[in-house]
Amino acid sequence: MLLIDLVNAYCGWEHHEFGFVGLCWTMNYMVLIEQKWSLRIIKFLNREKEKMEDNNKDINNWLAVTRSRNGKWWYSAFHNVTALVGAGVLGFPYAMSQLGWGPGITVLVLSWICTLYTAWQMIEMHEAESGKRFDRYHELGQYAFGEKLGLWIVVPQTLIVDIGTDIIYMITGGNSLKKAHQILCKDCKPIRTTYFIMIFASLQFFLSHLPSFNSIIGVSISAAVMSICYSTIAWTSSAHKGALPDVKYDGRSSTTTGNVFDFFTGLGTIAFGYAAHNVLLEIQATVPSTPEKPSKKAMWKGMIAAYIVVGLCYFPVAIFGYWAFGNSVTDNILMSLDKPHWLTAVANIFVVIHVTGSYQVFAVPVFDMMESVMVRRMNFRPTWYLRFISRNIYVALTMLVAIIFPFFGGLLSFLGGLVFAPTTYFLPCIIWLVVYKPKRFSGSWCANWFCIVFGVLLMVLGSIGATREIILQAKDYKFFS
Repeated sequence: MLLIDLVNAYCGWEHHEFGFVGLCWTMNYMVLIEQKWSLRIIKFLNREKEKMEDNNKDINNWLAVTRSRNGKWWYSAFHNVTALVGAGVLGFPYAMSQLGWGPGITVLVLSWICTLYTAWQMIEMHEAESGKRFDRYHELGQYAFGEKLGLWIVVPQTLIVDIGTDIIYMITGGNSLKKAHQILCKDCKPIRTTYFIMIFASLQFFLSHLPSFNSIIGVSISAAVMSICYSTIAWTSSAHKGALPDVKYDGRSSTTTGNVFDFFTGLGTIAFGYAAHNVLLEIQATVPSTPEKPSKKAMWKGMIAAYIVVGLCYFPVAIFGYWAFGNSVTDNILMSLDKPHWLTAVANIFVVIHVTGSYQVFAVPVFDMMESVMVRRMNFRPTWYLRFISRNIYVALTMLVAIIFPFFGGLLSFLGGLVFAPTTYFLPCIIWLVVYKPKRFSGSWCANWFCIVFGVLLMVLGSIGATREIILQAKDYKFFS
């Protein structure tokens, strides 16, 4: 209406004496047409915006992470126990033999405190912006670092973590099946590890088609219970066995250089055992949230429960396993336990059940990312067969890599140092500093920088030690053995 008023004022300013009457009518008519089309365009854009919002809502209701938001606090507890207490705990006695009593216990305790603190940070930042939920790690990264930079910082790391963990769980599942088979059937013909990995993968082909996090809660509960059971078997059996007559607690290697690299490898192994933050926001996304009852309350309650379980599993396994076997312990404590035979076989079966659920907990965010890219960027229709094909391809690829590179100890430390340390120990602290900007030298500022320095040391040193161990293991390895 402002344009029409201006035109009328112009026309009423004695311009009719000079023949401007026709021009004024024309200008009025053009302004009315322009206003009419502007309203049509605005309505069209609003309709398109509503369509996009409805489309995004439909896609979110189809994707694995945001499909269901009715999770309880104990859902998050079981999911976090399943993610945390995994294959890493089985390598802790071996890591202790590389670190020694003092440094080993110190790193275990510091890691427990540091990762609980960074878990609290991520839970708080899930709803850092009022009315918005960051359901995925990369969404929080984009909020802190910008749309493009956030993706480049977070996505490569989280993908390597999730995929790498699933590969390690393929190896763990295959090795544990093989160990149980050897114990229960001593007179049977030996079967290659490759076939046991394929047997384990066949179960994952089936479970991978459960649509969302909440739909795998039954699997997650079973996995969490099994993790507590086999951890308990590992440390109680070690305690019952007692220290070996010729047990030694000095370095594993005969040279100083070898012991230094072993120390670095042990740091990476412990970093792997504590790392599960890359699925934390995705788990919290399944918990309902309202202004009166935000999701962080239920999630933190579940996280506290999970970390109590972590402490009860990790410290006894690491201490009693190292005490019993010293520097002769294997990179999987259950492989060092032979008697009683039936109990060792049961423990290995428990491990298989646990890593079955753990594989799914780490696979769901990958499925979510793959399907989101295919639907939103590549314009695929969100259908069951798209999910069927993409998920089967993922499971097949992780199985193939596990068969080709079954270096359990080396991969544990390498991934623990290279990518688990950043996503768990110090990336949440960096995001916290960027988002909340705590006062310099305040308690929060100092705590964050301590975790950053500690995490960077684990990342650099763990990766160096693990690379050497993988090279040494690869010398005597035959493909598809």
